[in-house]
Amino acid sequence: MKYHLLTALLASIFVTLLYSTQAQQLPVSETVTYGPDSQRQPGVPTGKVTRYVWKSKVFANTIREYYVYVPAQYDPRSPAALMVFQDGHTYVKEDGDFRVPVVFDNLIHQKVMPVTIGLFINPGQHGEELPKEPFKADNRSFEYDTLTNQYDRFLIEELIPELSKTYKLADSPTMRAICGLSSGGICAFTAAWQRPDYFHKVLSHVGSFTNIKGGYVYPSLIRKAPKRNIKVFLEDGSNDLDNPHGSWWLSNLQMDAALKFSKYDYKFVGGTGGHNGRHGGAILPESLRWLWSDVVSK
Repeated sequence: MKYHLLTALLASIFVTLLYSTQAQQLPVSETVTYGPDSQRQPGVPTGKVTRYVWKSKVFANTIREYYVYVPAQYDPRSPAALMVFQDGHTYVKEDGDFRVPVVFDNLIHQKVMPVTIGLFINPGQHGEELPKEPFKADNRSFEYDTLTNQYDRFLIEELIPELSKTYKLADSPTMRAICGLSSGGICAFTAAWQRPDYFHKVLSHVGSFTNIKGGYVYPSLIRKAPKRNIKVFLEDGSNDLDNPHGSWWLSNLQMDAALKFSKYDYKFVGGTGGHNGRHGGAILPESLRWLWSDVVSK
């Protein structure tokens, strides 16, 4: 009897410790509210979003849409910051979960983030026709979940130079951020992990740090590899996916613990939601305020 009581007590302590991270918890509900920074405000200048199509050489025989957001405050005489978004179609929508153009307009106007050009990129589809549903593009998992420098090369050798033909971008990695959700979230982390000399800031929503293509190794790598000069914001929910690839929530808790152990400049905000962008979208303004706080004037 005493053995069973001791076992139960130890199990209870383990569960308590497992969930007792620095993550800030929402109430047990996925209901979220969008604040004023996620809504159009009177007197705030509106940036411009333009759509393009790109055929890649790094990811041979693929085609994709991408969008470029340029804030009203952009001055070609002054280099702008850059923020890259995977699954760009979901981030660029003004009536979607994230509403990035609206949030950028408000935060740039408030001068709590620098004048920033947004590059919103969809995953690649083989052939000559764009996919009807970008999330189902046939090259998405290969591009996002693979732990190599190929996606960095795609950005640094192709799309960012193309963008630089029209806009003046800052050279410092502290003025470059990369963001994504799900597989796009681990892709953002991989890009900075592989090239911290190029991407300093990472924002991951419900990131897939699981065993889709080996991403579960990151907590161990973070603990054992030389520390990268990167700044990381993680968001996830306790009702995220749990499937043969792994548990998304537990994987993000492992990332939280590893980043803390290795003394990274990072933040993890946990909620109770599932595998979607609602919580991440609701806290996007505060996420960006924190992410860019090291480069804006105090």
